[in-house]
Amino acid sequence: MKKLDWYILRKFLTTFFFSIFLFAVIAVVVDVSEKTDDFVRSGLSVQQIITEYYYGFIPHIIALLLPLFVFIAVIFFTSKMANRSEIIAILASGTSYSRWLRPYWVGGLLLAGVLWFANQYVVPKANQIRGSFEANYIDKNNTYNALVSTSSHIYLRIDSFTYAGIYAYDTLTKRGGPFFSFRMKNNKVTENTRADQIIWDTATRKWKLESVLFRKVYDLKEDISMIPEKIMDFNFKPLDLSRDKYTKDKLTTPELDRFIELEELRGSEGLNGLKVERYRRDATCITVLLLTLIGAIVAGRKVRGGSGVHLAVGFVTAALFILTDRFSTIFSTKGDLPPLLAAWIPNLIFIFVVIFLYRKAPK
Repeated sequence: MKKLDWYILRKFLTTFFFSIFLFAVIAVVVDVSEKTDDFVRSGLSVQQIITEYYYGFIPHIIALLLPLFVFIAVIFFTSKMANRSEIIAILASGTSYSRWLRPYWVGGLLLAGVLWFANQYVVPKANQIRGSFEANYIDKNNTYNALVSTSSHIYLRIDSFTYAGIYAYDTLTKRGGPFFSFRMKNNKVTENTRADQIIWDTATRKWKLESVLFRKVYDLKEDISMIPEKIMDFNFKPLDLSRDKYTKDKLTTPELDRFIELEELRGSEGLNGLKVERYRRDATCITVLLLTLIGAIVAGRKVRGGSGVHLAVGFVTAALFILTDRFSTIFSTKGDLPPLLAAWIPNLIFIFVVIFLYRKAPK
């Protein structure tokens, strides 16, 4: 790293952190204005609101838009350098074009590494903080929750041979029913259990079945027994039955990997959404590097119109990237597109964009 590299890298990082700081302040101000009534009803102090909500909200919103602000920061300060003919002077001094891009590689890799670590461990914990606050103080004031607190017709696979279902389950009381389960062997039902209700026992942390009918099926006969109450140690918990679409955002990557394995064992639907989230946590980091290079190449050329032209091209590029990402996600969650491919399609496309822009850039 030479003095010139440190000069560019310093401009890169200072511009990025300044812009992301301003955005975080604006996001907090807008969010406070929207949730003022909820904060007042909660009865919490300012310190409690900050520690129990904004400690989770700020990392979430920063990580969400970090690639975009890296892109904007690179375009902004590189365009200023180009307009002052600094880049022309650098290249005219004998510095090769690829050598000029070295500090952008360093800065992009640094920020990509920070985002990777945040996506794996920090942001999920932040989403837990934010989600818990919203569930306790904001969502409960929403009358719509009364309509969605009950999940109907839940089917799951308990183990390799046992299947179960709950016709209705209340996520608030952790109670549901009727409940049924059956065990298969050689494509035949060997055990069948039915209960009027299934209740989560918080003391034993196990499931309690009420009014249980148990059937054990043999080749030529069957045994039937009625049990008023039975404690069952199933491998699913109330959280698994809540069908919260934001659960994947609250799990760290190791927890998400285990959750996906468990859902595959149960034969659950909607696994593509979980897998896309898992793969995107890695893909987004490469996105930061690609957008850094695109921003540097686009803004490094001195053009008539200055920074305005560079920013316009940058916003169009960012919009195309977001559209590509959204389309690939929809095709995976609603169609048959493999989740790994869905998460990486935008990066694969924009790798060719980087190569094309690099070859066409004046050197």
